[in-house]
Amino acid sequence: MANPLLLQSTVVLCPHGGAAQAIPSQVNARARDLVMVEGDTHMVAGCIFTLPGPKPSPCVRIEWSGGAASTTLGGKRALTHQSIGRCLSPEGAPQGVAIIVGPPSQAGAL
Repeated sequence: MANPLLLQSTVVLCPHGGAAQAIPSQVNARARDLVMVEGDTHMVAGCIFTLPGPKPSPCVRIEWSGGAASTTLGGKRALTHQSIGRCLSPEGAPQGVAIIVGPPSQAGAL
């Protein structure tokens, strides 16, 4: 089965429904849009997660790992829809795994 590339325009959410906006580090490789690589982040807005107390603890960023072993851009592995996005609070506490909603890349798969 194809493993689509994670693009700047791919829709990503935190596990609590917050919308993520990609911040790509490289600006040369495109597959209809900028391809995300390991080390890139997404900033999250609209997360409603609250700890008991109640203490607001929204997801604010997503850090990615698990890029494609066979595809590198600028020395970094390209991210795919199988990559893992860790959602983090303002304090850096893990809050769950990002959800890749779509659309998948139409320009190549790994």
